[in-house]
Amino acid sequence: MTDRIEWRALSAATGAGDRTAAEAAVRAAYRRAGLREPARIVWARSPLEAVRLLTGSETGEGLGDTGACVREALRSRPWAAERERVHAELGPKGFGAHWQATGADLWELTSAVVERIRAGVLEAMATGHKETGRRGDETGLRLLLLDAVLGQHDAAWLCAFDTSPGRPLDAIAAVAREAGWWWPYENVAVISERPLELHRDEAGRLDRADGPALAYSDGFALHAWRGMPVAGEFLTGLAALTPERIRDEENAELRRVMLEYYGYDRYLEESRARPVHRDETGVLWRIALDGDEDVVMVEVVNSTPEPDGSSNIYWLRVPPSTRTAREGVAWTFGLSAEAYDPIRQT
Repeated sequence: MTDRIEWRALSAATGAGDRTAAEAAVRAAYRRAGLREPARIVWARSPLEAVRLLTGSETGEGLGDTGACVREALRSRPWAAERERVHAELGPKGFGAHWQATGADLWELTSAVVERIRAGVLEAMATGHKETGRRGDETGLRLLLLDAVLGQHDAAWLCAFDTSPGRPLDAIAAVAREAGWWWPYENVAVISERPLELHRDEAGRLDRADGPALAYSDGFALHAWRGMPVAGEFLTGLAALTPERIRDEENAELRRVMLEYYGYDRYLEESRARPVHRDETGVLWRIALDGDEDVVMVEVVNSTPEPDGSSNIYWLRVPPSTRTAREGVAWTFGLSAEAYDPIRQT
């Protein structure tokens, strides 16, 4: 069984895999399900290009008669059987513990990426239909996206089961080691390459300030700031931010991104904000924002000097209801202002 560390790496793998190995694994998956191998295997550079090929919007002709989707036989049925087998072996409590020890945390990472890709494909297809004057069938596109086997993004549940040679999930796992999403139909299988780039923050969320957080070789790309979807043009404009530009932004979520990028301390200084409270623990600052909750920060000085004798200043974001610096510092320790009584600050 491939361990969780390897599957975690595979779920985030970028760049082209081994196409020959992937195609052989796809054919093996059809055979294992008792199906005739597909007459054709077609590669796409991204899930978006795959959807365009399947709907005919890429070439105007589509792929001809693809036949019915066989995802149920190739992926869903053998997965359900393996899950039932392991569940019977371990029992409900044991299976829950097994899932927590194998795929649970990886599922949190990959499912968020999967949903972002689906949303990105739908948005790109809708934009393309507007440009050409064609009407798009959003329901049909959503169903088409659900036809996909997720390849590397199925890593979470693949690492929870035995995928060694000869086991029911071996072929599905072999495709996942070399490719991204793929669409299995009776007459044709469409396989998407893996992305060229993937950028995440320390929490595992899609995140990049100077380019796409997820990018494929055909130009399909997703931009994000700490997991929040944003436009590429928005990120480009962050380098030229000013306090006035931040204040003028009407979208509260985008304004928060601007403040995080610009720096709360820098914004406070350059916007000539004034402190609202000061005591022995620090200084409380408040930034009033139209249409959004106030941003409240406590400025504290590290009481342990650095080797050169200097003391670092830190900014702690606290709840908008905070009224005193002491209350804010206490909140960061999970205490009330009355209960906060440090013997020695560090």
